[in-house]
Amino acid sequence: MSEQERVTLDVSGGLAVITLSQPPVNALDRVLIAQLGQAVEQVRRSEEVRAVVVTGGPKVFAAGADVKEMVEWDYRTAVRDSGALGEVCTALSRLPVPVIAAINGFALGGGCELALAADLRVCATDSRLGFPEILLGVIPGAGGTQRLPRLVGPARAKELVFSGRMVGSEEALAIGLVDHVVEPDRVLERARELAAPYLNGPAMALRAAKEAIDRGLEVDLDSGLQLERVLFAGLFATEDQKTGMASFVANGVGKAEFRGR
Repeated sequence: MSEQERVTLDVSGGLAVITLSQPPVNALDRVLIAQLGQAVEQVRRSEEVRAVVVTGGPKVFAAGADVKEMVEWDYRTAVRDSGALGEVCTALSRLPVPVIAAINGFALGGGCELALAADLRVCATDSRLGFPEILLGVIPGAGGTQRLPRLVGPARAKELVFSGRMVGSEEALAIGLVDHVVEPDRVLERARELAAPYLNGPAMALRAAKEAIDRGLEVDLDSGLQLERVLFAGLFATEDQKTGMASFVANGVGKAEFRGR
């Protein structure tokens, strides 16, 4: 790995693994954010990828933005540069495949915002998550104030953001901030296990399900229900729908072999 290669992308068997690789804490500086954006765009363009795992490796997911870069920012610089990580998080969240964050160690500030952009989160028993921005005199700026309350509710989100405190894995699981907690040496393995069913699953239906849920949360109930109906009907133009229903009639549930189209 070259000195400047701070994000790696490995695609194998339909699974894309995006790894942040900037020791010691995967600080989210401009170079890393740009490379992360490039990796996400490669995944978006790929016809092979059926699921994504984002990891920071076995030590730390990401301990937040590079404050040394930001300490000299003025208002003009903040307006110009502050949206970069948020744009990458949004691009990650809008990938049309399941995205799983595999969290070892710290996921703080921008690192936690990156994890929130995933569909599911697996963390280690010794992980610590949180939004310490308030302790620096600012607020989360890459989606934390928006994605967090949608995930854990507004009151819990306010308490975490207002205090800047970190939560351990068990509390994170209890409030819905993460979905699975495992021993540190099993985090990536567990994320791969969760991704496995999607690799040969009905890709178009999974894409529709993700869009229905995510977009539905952004609109009123009636609009969400209409979106669901449109997406549901559209799946009857796919090969997977024909395969899935024919297999169910002939062999029962769970026996279909999908081709992802």
